[in-house]
Amino acid sequence: MMKKGLLFVVLLLAMQLVTFGQTRLIVKNGHLWFSSKTPTETIEAHSRQAVSLMEMSNGNIAIEIPIMSFVFPKTLMQEHFNESYMESARLPKAKFSGKIINLNEIRFATNGTYNAIVEGDLTIHGVTKKVKQTGSIVVSAGGTKMKVTSQFKVAPRDYNIVIESRFANNIAALIDVNVDIDFVK
Repeated sequence: MMKKGLLFVVLLLAMQLVTFGQTRLIVKNGHLWFSSKTPTETIEAHSRQAVSLMEMSNGNIAIEIPIMSFVFPKTLMQEHFNESYMESARLPKAKFSGKIINLNEIRFATNGTYNAIVEGDLTIHGVTKKVKQTGSIVVSAGGTKMKVTSQFKVAPRDYNIVIESRFANNIAALIDVNVDIDFVK
């Protein structure tokens, strides 16, 4: 009887350690959107299909998003984006793989807002570039929830995205990109 009780306590403690020691968080519905603002036109598209991984123990972070998941207010914009610019059938995903380089400044178990610096590889349209970006991690609910946000700019020409000259006034040279991902333990 005592052995069974001891075994139960050991199993219960092991389960708690696994639950509270969880360091890898995965989300399948991260929100990414981008906008292009020119005097001629404002274009914005959203996706809520970003698959994201964050490892709190070592700072690894990865995001992958299907290009066709971006939704535009106008169907024609969406068609041009996928067929003419992003070639989504041939190059179906964009991704980021990198690391939080100031991990020692982030307290994943303590509520608060932490500035994060992330460095890694951003792949868009089949082109990979080294990037370094800033963002924030908001820890809440005693460390069981984390909201990761970032805003940065991307130049289409850096990723071999060719804008036809007749649309050059409609699409900004620098596209604003926003990341908003909610992780829950």
